[in-house]
Amino acid sequence: MKSDLTRRRLLLGALSGAGAALLSGCDRLTQSETVGGWLNETEKLTRFTQRLLGQQRLAPEFSEADISPVFRANGTQMPDSEEYARLLSNNFRDWRLRVSGLVQQPLSLSLSDLQQFPSRTQITRHDCVEGWSAIGKWQGVPLGRVLDAARLKPGARYVVFYCADELEQTLDGSGRYYESIDLQDAWHPQTLLAYRMNDQPLPVAHGAPLRLRVERQLGYKHAKYLMEIKVVDSFAQLWGGHGGYWEDRGYEWYGGI
Repeated sequence: MKSDLTRRRLLLGALSGAGAALLSGCDRLTQSETVGGWLNETEKLTRFTQRLLGQQRLAPEFSEADISPVFRANGTQMPDSEEYARLLSNNFRDWRLRVSGLVQQPLSLSLSDLQQFPSRTQITRHDCVEGWSAIGKWQGVPLGRVLDAARLKPGARYVVFYCADELEQTLDGSGRYYESIDLQDAWHPQTLLAYRMNDQPLPVAHGAPLRLRVERQLGYKHAKYLMEIKVVDSFAQLWGGHGGYWEDRGYEWYGGI
């Protein structure tokens, strides 16, 4: 485990400086051909390394004693959405997770429905691209079980997560937060649709009622406030075409650590 942690910290350190600058609005960084090329090579390295180590290799897990006393909330802490406010007002009883796209069985799942699936609990470290980290306990349904229930069609390659939060109000909707992963990460045993954090229902600031946990990637990949999962064959029709809100603004699609 020590060698895994060392590798994760080295990769995180290499990425965090560029990521923090992006979050601070320093878009000139990504416009530099030198830095842009370095980011692309870093992405390729982390992706190659994780694939080489194997699909089932786990991110480090920790004990109850290691849970951080304070776990910062990254990104949006309350979606500015009338629909979300309505769902929150009745404790998400009317909320549904839609599963659509290249599936044989489209789904509409309540929180109760998701809790009927076999669950997994894991204590892992969240590494933010801004440079901080925290350890938390997560419980939820492995994403692969939901995809199994939906039965993917031939040609499926990516899983896209659409969220309740709008970070920019634009006519074409491109400010809607979304993320994506490939099928290999979708079936990784630690990739969860998490509905509990530290033995409590998921707090609003951390993505209630449901968020993604994809433990071998940086924090911006862990989409919060999930509303829909769509299985697709490419990113070509998705807004900026890069597979995620931040990716459309210069981040790397594969945020592996």
